[in-house]
Amino acid sequence: MEAVVLFVVAGLFAVVSGINDGGALVATGLKLPTVRPVTGVLVLVVAVATVPLLTHQVALTFVNRLASFDEPGARIAMTIAVVAALIVVTTLSAKGRPTSLTLAVVGGLTGAGLGWGLPVSGGSVALVLAFGVAAPIVGGLLAWVLIRVLVAATTARGLWRWHWAGFLLQTLAYASNDAQKMLAVFMVAAGFTGAPVTYTVLVAALFGIGTMYGLPRGGRTLSREIIVSRPAHGVAAELSAGTAVIASAAAGMPVSMTQAIAGALIGAGVAQGGGRVRWYAAGKIVAAWLLTLPASGLLGWGLALLMKGFAGVRWT
Repeated sequence: MEAVVLFVVAGLFAVVSGINDGGALVATGLKLPTVRPVTGVLVLVVAVATVPLLTHQVALTFVNRLASFDEPGARIAMTIAVVAALIVVTTLSAKGRPTSLTLAVVGGLTGAGLGWGLPVSGGSVALVLAFGVAAPIVGGLLAWVLIRVLVAATTARGLWRWHWAGFLLQTLAYASNDAQKMLAVFMVAAGFTGAPVTYTVLVAALFGIGTMYGLPRGGRTLSREIIVSRPAHGVAAELSAGTAVIASAAAGMPVSMTQAIAGALIGAGVAQGGGRVRWYAAGKIVAAWLLTLPASGLLGWGLALLMKGFAGVRWT
């Protein structure tokens, strides 16, 4: 029964990930017509389905390095962690404070693991958080440099080509890193440790549904609210965020693609004058990030204690 519940929650989580992440990924470069939304969603879905077949180290980090989710009670702890993450992200988004679902999952996994009594690695949690803080900063610094290069050395036609390159890099980075949080939940639900193609395709399909639904909101938040953007800003953000996130994936460290994109957009905006950045909107997003991890961690911890007190540990 616990596996069935977690399986349903995993499916819902994949759809919400599409709404929260996928729309933002496709929307970053919408001011250039090079990658049409439908084409962008299709490319993103194919990457989410296929890249984990080559590498799924980030998924294993979610399952094994933050806390040990092969212990008795692991499925209910994972269910609690995901539910806590979804509650926090939904609540903050409803209040106009979009945040990182990946950050919420890290908090939820840590809190639920502690509350349920699973082994939690403080060192691994700290390392993941360090990479999470570094990714948007590195993305911002890279974008600060790249926007200058693009403006100085690229024509309109050349910018289109760079847009395709940036979008593909960003897509591969997401599929090799941030997207694998979805696969990790199915790993615990179904009890596998690899990346069976059946599950990667299922994750990608559910993610694609959420992406189509979340595209308008993602475009409004990133393309309009953070900075007064031009096409070059989106291209610089794609290249910079993709580089930062794929480097983190090489280390097996999960980071938020949307956080990296936001940092890169701010870096690109600052490079051409701080007046391009809508600092109030950027501040709201950063404040939401700061709230997300402790809120999801505390909620996961409290729910795990509550469930353990009611049900005890009765797992097969």
